[in-house]
Amino acid sequence: MGILQNKVAIVTGAGSGIGQEIALLYASEGAKLVVSDINVDHGESTVASILSQGCDAIFIKADSSKPDDNRILVEKAVEKFGALHIACNNAGIGGPISPTGEYPIDGWQKVIDINLSGVFYGLRYQIPAMLKSGGGAIVNIASILGMAGTRNSPAYVAAKHGVVGLTKAAALEYADKNIRINSVGPGYIKTPLLSSLDEATIKGLKVMHPIGRLGESREVAELVLWLSSDKASFVTGSYYNVDGGYLAP
Repeated sequence: MGILQNKVAIVTGAGSGIGQEIALLYASEGAKLVVSDINVDHGESTVASILSQGCDAIFIKADSSKPDDNRILVEKAVEKFGALHIACNNAGIGGPISPTGEYPIDGWQKVIDINLSGVFYGLRYQIPAMLKSGGGAIVNIASILGMAGTRNSPAYVAAKHGVVGLTKAAALEYADKNIRINSVGPGYIKTPLLSSLDEATIKGLKVMHPIGRLGESREVAELVLWLSSDKASFVTGSYYNVDGGYLAP
C-alpha cells in the first residue's frame, strides 16, 4: 500500500516537467489524481500514463491565473472523488528576460498572475475543500529564486519570493486545523522551461550548482511526495530547497 493510498490530489502544470513527475509519483503511491494544465495534449498524456499504471486520474484544463478555473478545478475534484486531501501548486512560467528598468509591463503582469496570484487562487479554493475533508497537505512550488536574486528576471524573482511568504502566512493560519502548507525551491531543473537556452548558457548554469549538474524532475518530486505524506506530519510553514547546493555558498 502506497503512502498516499486513497488520498485525492490536485497537481497544476502537470502536463510536463516537474508537475508531471509529481503527478506520476503521487499516483504510484496510491493517490487519485486530478491533473491540470493549459495544454490539453500534455495533460491527457500524463493521465494516460497514470491510467496505464492501473491508477485513477482525470484531466481538467485550467489556467492557474484565473480564479474561476481554480475554483472549478477543486469542485471537479470533490465531485469526482468525494474529497480533497493534497494539492501541489506547480504551474509557472519563466517570463521575459530583461533588466528591471526595461522590463515589459505586460510581461510583469503575466508572470505575477501565473506564478504568484495563481498560487493564491489555488490556496483560496483548496483550503476550504480540505477543511471539509478533515485536513490535508499543500505544497507550493517556489524556486531557489524565492530566496536569492538574479539579474534580468525581476518578475520571476518577485513572484517566487511572494510564494514563500504566502506559504508561511497560510501555514500559520491553518496549522491548528490539520492543514500543512510548505514550499519547495528547485534549482535549475532539466524541464521544458530551459529548452530555449543554448548550450553555453546551460553549461554556465551547471557550474552554479556545486553538485556539478542540473537537477532532474524526479528529484524534486520525491521531496514533494514526502511533504505531501503523513511522513512529514510535523512539518508546516517551511521552505525546502532542492538545488544541488546552489544556495549553500
